Amino acid sequence: MRSEILALAKARRIMIATAESCTAGMVAAALTDLPGSSDVFERGFVTYTNAAKMQMLDVRAETLKAYGAVSEQVAEEMALGALAHSDAQLTVSLTGIAGPGGSEHKPEGRVCFGLMGPNVSRTQTVEFGALGRDMVRSAARDHALMLLRDTLLELPQ
Repeated sequence: MRSEILALAKARRIMIATAESCTAGMVAAALTDLPGSSDVFERGFVTYTNAAKMQMLDVRAETLKAYGAVSEQVAEEMALGALAHSDAQLTVSLTGIAGPGGSEHKPEGRVCFGLMGPNVSRTQTVEFGALGRDMVRSAARDHALMLLRDTLLELPQ
């Protein structure tokens, strides 16, 4: 899937940026592990703390207070911030609870995604469940890659 993402982005002349919290750069690493990634990968933001989200991606304190860091609203602002602070045309963001832990309202395994780009603006929450920290992070990385691939497939060449 990663090589397909790179080929699709290159064919469409799309640069990609990532904004990651719970995965701490795993999506960026997955894309840049492949040769030729510099043709389409512009940069990655690892914003693990709320302060980093606000400083690097312009996530608003009001949004964090109202919805919490693990929310579609924050994922959307992260993706928009990555667009604003890069030369990318397509961004994906992730914020979630990898575990262990969580709460009744925000359980372990919940990850919120944001995707912004040409004629694309969407958010999504996925409940991966209490799979354990490593498995939740891997599942979130893979889901973000799938979102990028599917979005690139929808864009004209």
